[in-house]
Amino acid sequence: MHLSALAQRLLNLILGTANDPTRWPDASQLNVGLTGVAGSAPGRYAVDERARQQLAAPARELVGFLLPEDGPWRHGRFPVLVAAGLAGMDAEVGARLAERCGPIAVAETEVLLGWDVERRALFAEAERARGAERAQWDGPPPVVIEWLGGLPGYLDFARTALEAAGARVAAIHAGEIPYEAEKAFDDEEKSALGRALRLALFLDEPWLPALLDPLARGIAVAPTQARTLPSQALLFEIARAVRDHPTPEAISALRAARQVTRHAGVPKQLDRMFKRIEPALGERLEVAFRLPDGRVRQAFGEHTAVISTDGEVELSWWHGDRKLKAVPAAVRREHPDEVKRLRELAKQTMQQQATLFRALEAGYTGETPAPYRQLEGRSVVDRLIWEFEVSPGVWRAELGMSVPDVPVRLWHPARASVAEVRAWREVVQGKELRQPFKQAFREVYLITPAEEESGSDSLRFDGHVVDYRRLRALFKQRGWQSPFLGQWDDGYQGEAHRVLASGRWRVSLDHGLYDEVHASTGRIHFQRLTEGRWRHAPLTEVPALVFSEAMRDVDLFVAVASITSDPRWADQGPDHLRDYWRTGSFAALPPSAEVRRDALSRLIGRTAIADRCTVTDRFLVVRGDLRTYKIHLGSANILMEPNDAYLCIVAARVPQAGLFLPFEEDGRLALILSKAFLLANDTAITDPSITRQLQAI
Repeated sequence: MHLSALAQRLLNLILGTANDPTRWPDASQLNVGLTGVAGSAPGRYAVDERARQQLAAPARELVGFLLPEDGPWRHGRFPVLVAAGLAGMDAEVGARLAERCGPIAVAETEVLLGWDVERRALFAEAERARGAERAQWDGPPPVVIEWLGGLPGYLDFARTALEAAGARVAAIHAGEIPYEAEKAFDDEEKSALGRALRLALFLDEPWLPALLDPLARGIAVAPTQARTLPSQALLFEIARAVRDHPTPEAISALRAARQVTRHAGVPKQLDRMFKRIEPALGERLEVAFRLPDGRVRQAFGEHTAVISTDGEVELSWWHGDRKLKAVPAAVRREHPDEVKRLRELAKQTMQQQATLFRALEAGYTGETPAPYRQLEGRSVVDRLIWEFEVSPGVWRAELGMSVPDVPVRLWHPARASVAEVRAWREVVQGKELRQPFKQAFREVYLITPAEEESGSDSLRFDGHVVDYRRLRALFKQRGWQSPFLGQWDDGYQGEAHRVLASGRWRVSLDHGLYDEVHASTGRIHFQRLTEGRWRHAPLTEVPALVFSEAMRDVDLFVAVASITSDPRWADQGPDHLRDYWRTGSFAALPPSAEVRRDALSRLIGRTAIADRCTVTDRFLVVRGDLRTYKIHLGSANILMEPNDAYLCIVAARVPQAGLFLPFEEDGRLALILSKAFLLANDTAITDPSITRQLQAI
């Protein structure tokens, strides 16, 4: 079908192939693009009679193109609803769509038909951006969801839609509706339910948990013994919505769905999604603080099962006051299902604890303190350092939440003097306090003069060569989003980013493929959310804790994923990267390694090899009987005196039993200590891969 010039212009504006969306939500592309057409001003085409008359005919033509009577529609529901508003064809288009969509999508259509054309165009624009491969928004982002919640009737629709979905699934399981695999909802209904759920999750609606739990479980399993599902697609749409706006209750609903499904592939898909959902919950502080404490005590006759959360989450079995090494035989025999349930519960508690710890860390970058008082009474509180505003502007640090009825925030070394930081590290080390995340020994990253002069870009971690798959894993672990790089058009370069400060700041790291398995790091820059848009900000305007925490993540990426962390590169790596490896393996220490040096200085004196070790600027120097060794405090790679010959040790034994390590985020501290213990007694080394190198010198 050939469209007239003005109808084609309307189509291009509605579909986004003309102009750009940077005015959203103040004005749609359609609004901006029609300025001056028929003498209309922005926003007037929906109500100005002259504009309406001139646009009605091409709009009717466009309706016929988008929603032909005898063929499939084109470009989905929302563009035709925009055209219908311009054409004055709401009733006719609504009736046609009702014949092609399920009742939940029809109900959404009726809500949209109650809006003016501009709102419909903005709605279509937001949905189009979300579905695009290279969408400007990741999301939709909170600003879109918040805008949607303010539109007439949409929140009410969200609740009734989820209620209707639950009722339909219940009817399928009751046999009132014949069961057909994957036919419980049509595509338009699944999309509408995804929007409804995202809005309810974003607003943390109190009515949602009671609706979501039976819906998720109901669509995950057939009413028969079949391994199919009423709607696998809706289950995954729910999982994506929970990933975007997680709550503890929604995660529990998904886990319940995972438990009941009989489809072999669904648990694997959900497990992959949980790896992104759990970190995302950590960014929603007030919501994450609702996570259950996880402590359980359950009696089985004369035995008791205990899930404790005082340190590492542990499921233990007791007979009176005596801790048992394994599940009692009688309990295993008589209560196998309960034993299995408790093991799953312990695993889930471990995941919840990790999420809670992440939420606590995320609170560092917030502009206002999080509601930490909600955590009073939990064991985690006693292992952290808190600051209390004892008088206006005066904060006092204490271990545990010991000061009632005053504002409280987490202590951060960036807000403390050097002497105070040193004192708290002594406390943590002396009490052998296992903090849930690195706090007393946390790194601080200050903006450098070069970064101040550069404007908006930092090259602090530019030019590092890293293992790409390991880097991707670290992105996911720390809550960064990034496209997958590959050897295709536009696939060689990417930008990873993380949102901080409760959604007000975003940090981005440029990176690109170096070869088939390696990537190289690039610039770091920051954006501030302004009027619903991410806008670049000078580094000098980035809040100090936002800057420090963002740089801390990138330092971790480089330290763990860099090829310098692999000791085998000296002999086995490609020639073109060996120069980088040699330079990076023994370079000046970044803040993460400086903190490691401080920890080692405190630890070495408590070990059996204290008289053989010295901590220098970059190295832990270990005096063996055969050689003197220098272990780099960043890479953990080793040089041997007197000529700095390289010594390759891939792994070493566990360091001294009972030695308390105040932190172990990346495994490097334990690795350095294990190598030190090995080399201090170098005459006892029997590994031929090591002795061969010692004898060759």
